[in-house]
Amino acid sequence: MTDTQEQTASFGFQDVPATEKEGMVRAVFDSVADNYDLMNDLMSAGIHRVWKSLLLDRLNPQPGQHLLDVAGGTGDIALGFLKRAGERPERGRIPASATVCDINHAMLKAGRTRDEAQDAKGQITRSCGDAQNLPFPDRSFDAYTIGFGIRNVTDMDQALTEAYRVLRPGGHFFCLEFSHPITDGFQKVYDSYSFNVIPWLGEKVANDRESYQYLVESIRRFPSQEAFADKIRRAGFSRVGYENLSGGIAALHTGWRL
Repeated sequence: MTDTQEQTASFGFQDVPATEKEGMVRAVFDSVADNYDLMNDLMSAGIHRVWKSLLLDRLNPQPGQHLLDVAGGTGDIALGFLKRAGERPERGRIPASATVCDINHAMLKAGRTRDEAQDAKGQITRSCGDAQNLPFPDRSFDAYTIGFGIRNVTDMDQALTEAYRVLRPGGHFFCLEFSHPITDGFQKVYDSYSFNVIPWLGEKVANDRESYQYLVESIRRFPSQEAFADKIRRAGFSRVGYENLSGGIAALHTGWRL
């Protein structure tokens, strides 16, 4: 790259200077934070809850485990983790704990108002931080989750490297992300719905069409299931795999730090 060239990153269908993407994404989530959970339910007809429940099934939370939920926003994955771990009490074991890390203060603030968050006091902490430069020591966590967040980072490869760094040996990595339907016909139906309905919902419910237009476009720019699995392997993870959900609308990617 010459001195006159500048690195770019995708922001929806645009290619923007890489140095500007973080601020642009932050502005999107500042705008949507107050309606984030409601819009997730409306956009997916509640199916995102089923996907997150399946993630927790695969994670199988246990007492004593420490979870890092990156881009954790309002904390639904972290709270679900703590609830499930609490259903498996073991005498002499410390309870599970979770850290929600998100670059966006507004999303963390919105999470503190959830009713479930009051029940988890003492077990959950929140930290404002960047997935590409996590503010935690090496080998700090037993599990790492990121749900619908990695496509918003500027450098996905660096975020995956950081995920590997902060996991202990034997730690489990989970990434739940919108992906690519597995048939052309389903892709066409999904495109019609997402490009016409989701921005409209954003305008009517959150008074913000542009942010939801970005979110739809960012999904289309995300790598295919196989391409993203290759990125996870290159970050150092072993036993990498993925599971298509709802015909590939979303995919659950997994790996281990061995």
